[in-house]
Amino acid sequence: METNQSSWRIDASCRDADPDGLFVRGAEQNRAKSVCMGCPVRTECLAEALDNRISFGVWGGMTERERRALLRRRPDVINWRDLLESAKREADEREGRVVRVS
Repeated sequence: METNQSSWRIDASCRDADPDGLFVRGAEQNRAKSVCMGCPVRTECLAEALDNRISFGVWGGMTERERRALLRRRPDVINWRDLLESAKREADEREGRVVRVS
């Protein structure tokens, strides 16, 4: 049974994609990242990778190298999910978008 924290996966743009296409190296990573653009659960996906220190693959539109750099810049963050969701909510409110309550 899926937990609420991972139930976001059913709404992911990549849910029907070949998983091997998201775990690539080099220039192929840009193609994998393009799947994430416009994904409704991009924030949740990125938070999952950051909170669990997932070291390979494209998650939430970021490569492993980009995530490592972010983790090094922000070693103080304990819960990426909370931080990213809060930032997303604030951005939505600034832009006048309807905020989804989960």
